Amino acid sequence: MSNSSFITEFLLLPFADTRELQLLHFALFLGIYLAALLGNGLILTTIACNHHLHTPMYFFLLNLALLDMGCISTTVPKAMANSLHDTRAISYAGCAAQVFLFPFLMSADLFLLTVMAYDRYVAICKPLHYGTLLGSRVCAQMAAAAWGSGFLYALLHTANTFSLPLCQGNAVDQFFCEITQILKISCSDSYLREVGLLAFSGILVLGCFVFIVLSYVQIFRAVLRIPSEQGRHKAFSTCLPHLVVVSLFFVTALFAYLKHPSISSPSLDLVVTVLYSVVPPALNPLIYSMRNKDLKTALWKLLTGCV
Repeated sequence: MSNSSFITEFLLLPFADTRELQLLHFALFLGIYLAALLGNGLILTTIACNHHLHTPMYFFLLNLALLDMGCISTTVPKAMANSLHDTRAISYAGCAAQVFLFPFLMSADLFLLTVMAYDRYVAICKPLHYGTLLGSRVCAQMAAAAWGSGFLYALLHTANTFSLPLCQGNAVDQFFCEITQILKISCSDSYLREVGLLAFSGILVLGCFVFIVLSYVQIFRAVLRIPSEQGRHKAFSTCLPHLVVVSLFFVTALFAYLKHPSISSPSLDLVVTVLYSVVPPALNPLIYSMRNKDLKTALWKLLTGCV
């Protein structure tokens, strides 16, 4: 194919060749997808219905749950449908939608995790100014900035990616349409602009990472200055879920994009991509609810009330 205008569909990388394994993949992904929707949906409902949880930390957690639901819904349903119907095809419009939505939701997720680190920093290091620095108006503005920045970031990438001529077929070596995989089938002399944008993305991610690390350095210093062991434990327990979620996000994503080419293979890339695109949205509700007594209590009241 000499130009992307002739491409009407793309072929995604299948998880398995045999029908039995395809159905197993469908069942596995269906279980993970339903667990993610249920977990994030319960967190959304619990926070929305309990006025005691209408605080900055839970407001940002509500936004994170929305992003996680959107992120896993962008990639998993199409992968399940392809496995169920024994096909690899995705339409050009569907591929473009995935190329836009996945970076949008993932980048907004990253920006929101950065904002949540600032929230924990203010709560522990400047508790007397918490209400002033993180009022409802400020929280809404920061959440809107995270969503808006992710939208603009994804729009720029999508417009730039699909402006490139695609000269090397229509087979994508991933289970969903990913920018780096689309670049592999573009003309070799036409992708430098997008490579530059990806380099800028790396700098952006590094900046968020450094901000989060510096925030937690200050948080740990403040926690260690708390005289009572019970106080230190309580302060640290409010940060632990966020720290685990951030670690899961960065470790899986960095391994996916920075692993050495010598250990790269289609099957390994597939597994690593599942780890950073599917597993975190499903685990985040569990991580945030396990050590959070207020959230668990509110969730239990919601469930028993419904029963």
